[in-house]
Amino acid sequence: MNPDSENSPSESRRRFIQKTSGTTAGGLLAGSAGVGHFVHGAPDHKIKLALVGCGGRGAGAANQAINTGSDVHLVALCDVQPRVLEVAHKTLSKIHPRQVNVPKEKQFHGFEGYKQAISEADVVILATSPGFRPLHFEEAVRQGKHVFMEKPVATCADGIRRVLKAAEAAKKKNLKVAVGMQRRHDPNYQELVHRIHDGAIGDVQYMRVYWNGGSRAGKERLPGETELEYQIRNWYYFTWLSGDHIVEQHVHNLDVAHWIKGELPVMAQGLGGRERRKAKVNGQIFDHHFVEYAYADGTRLFSECCQIRGHCRRIIAEHAVGTKGNADVPNGGKLYQITGTRPWTRRVEKSFDAHQGEHYPFFDAIRENKPHMEAKYGAESTMMAILGRMATYSGKYVTWEDAMTMENKLVPDNLTSFDSKPPVMPDANGWYPVAQPGTSEPW
Repeated sequence: MNPDSENSPSESRRRFIQKTSGTTAGGLLAGSAGVGHFVHGAPDHKIKLALVGCGGRGAGAANQAINTGSDVHLVALCDVQPRVLEVAHKTLSKIHPRQVNVPKEKQFHGFEGYKQAISEADVVILATSPGFRPLHFEEAVRQGKHVFMEKPVATCADGIRRVLKAAEAAKKKNLKVAVGMQRRHDPNYQELVHRIHDGAIGDVQYMRVYWNGGSRAGKERLPGETELEYQIRNWYYFTWLSGDHIVEQHVHNLDVAHWIKGELPVMAQGLGGRERRKAKVNGQIFDHHFVEYAYADGTRLFSECCQIRGHCRRIIAEHAVGTKGNADVPNGGKLYQITGTRPWTRRVEKSFDAHQGEHYPFFDAIRENKPHMEAKYGAESTMMAILGRMATYSGKYVTWEDAMTMENKLVPDNLTSFDSKPPVMPDANGWYPVAQPGTSEPW
């Protein structure tokens, strides 16, 4: 067998679905089987899709969902910003004129519109700013809908607890749930992790993960905007909405470490701050984090992420060191490698489109009534990132147990319009509260 040809990015969609549906390497994508609930009946049955959160990632996910088959039809849209919804609708209608049919009465706005959009569909894509994910996931499960939700799945421990509880309800209803941790659906990562789980590097001693890159611009306030309207439009820079970039972005790398290790850390400590990104448009979040995670068996995970413009070293990578060898995905994702007693190498000329690939097994599970439950590991990997942020914001040791049980609720339940008061407000000079390690409590 040639391992470099097996699972290669050029494999057929059929083989990809067979290899990733329900179970992947290590069994970490398997859900528990339920009975009776599926949307697929006659061969010409339409799978009705709703999109809640119509920004770039939401529109992209809807496009990828529709690509999985001619039976997927977009029937409802929801966004609190009408212009964002309009752009998504125009774009998707142009790409898929036969599979997008969303008349004005199915285009929902406002803070309660998600309930109406969900009610129109069999499957819902949740892609708003992450702070709202637990609320929307709960409602989708309550209504008995299959869910694809973008990462991260929450921004605080309270949100994680809600997602885990809703996931249990979803399993009982035999609902299919996918989470946008697309590396889990990349056949190159799957092969690497499968070999690690098969003992290729022995017992894992420590891991290193990185997302050190450039900065993204904050958004200036527009005339006439309410405070909540501005924060939602500039959501990335508010902890309650994004979780900080360690949660919103670096969660991908932490998820790979969680996948490899297969268990949760017991403690985290770290350092972080705002070195370069200090303007008012940068809201509350840090521009760099370093976290050391400790596991019960003594294994360590070292995590780095930064968003700083200029000539800082840029790297997106994951590494694991074991008793018999090392596993590496160096910067760029073009090389997957194991060195040691059981060496293996795969060089990739063109990266696999895992954003697209993650939708095939999800919709295949819906059509064929197969298990598909990714909410638990999605919540756990998100909580790893939240734990890291709690450590860097406070400058303290934070245990997993304390983080999961403390009253850590960032997102209010009473936001009904743009006139509602957000949970953080600027001071008289327009500056927002920023964590001060050593004096701040874990957020």
